[in-house]
Amino acid sequence: MRISMQLNYAGDFHSSLSQILEYEREGLDILWVAEAYGLDSPTLMGYLAAKTTSLQIGSAILPIFTRTPALIAQTAAGLDEVSQGRALLGLGASGPQVIEGWHGVRYDKPLQRTREIVEVCRKVWSREYLQNDGIYQIPLPLNLGTGLGKPLKLITHPIRSRIPIYIASLGPKNVEMIAEIAEGWLPIFFIPERAREVWGAAIAAGLNKRSNELGKLDIVAGGMLAIGENLDHLLELARSTTALYIGGLRNS
Repeated sequence: MRISMQLNYAGDFHSSLSQILEYEREGLDILWVAEAYGLDSPTLMGYLAAKTTSLQIGSAILPIFTRTPALIAQTAAGLDEVSQGRALLGLGASGPQVIEGWHGVRYDKPLQRTREIVEVCRKVWSREYLQNDGIYQIPLPLNLGTGLGKPLKLITHPIRSRIPIYIASLGPKNVEMIAEIAEGWLPIFFIPERAREVWGAAIAAGLNKRSNELGKLDIVAGGMLAIGENLDHLLELARSTTALYIGGLRNS
């Protein structure tokens, strides 16, 4: 088991950094950096990589609709470079409120997009000539562009040809896909006592199709922890997070 935590969405970044450095000295293993419609996570992750030495730094999450698959792969490779192999790529579909309401991009086919992005990332990191024939057509075919695009491969040599990919999801089809293709799963509001009842069948179905080279599925689960004497004050931490997901990130 490893210990991880989420960087505060809306707090003062430099104040949070001081705490993170102290937590790293005390043995924190992983720091997850969110994006939503706040500051972009790769910028913060790059800065954190320069200030830390052993902490793994992951995006949680990088919304799949906000960047091209190749750019997602490049960004992860760049973060892995500056962190000397400590980057984790956390992906997720987010929801229509953020994708359409903030980015102005149509929210459609999140499962297939996720699968293709994972495949593209691994091709890029392996320095294969990049081609994809699906939702993302790479190179762009003649009828959709100039016809001048040719398959390319990453110019630089990544530190790792396999950066761990974690995917956030709750729905059964998405969870099944994650158990099949990803190194890790980022569930939210995870209750261990209910997990098998809710996701057991989906996880089992995905694991039946899982490649041995992926190893065991890593599940990043936990709850909020606050230590102190004023219970009402501490409950406010949970209220604000719950409000964000119910209101600010709601999908319906």
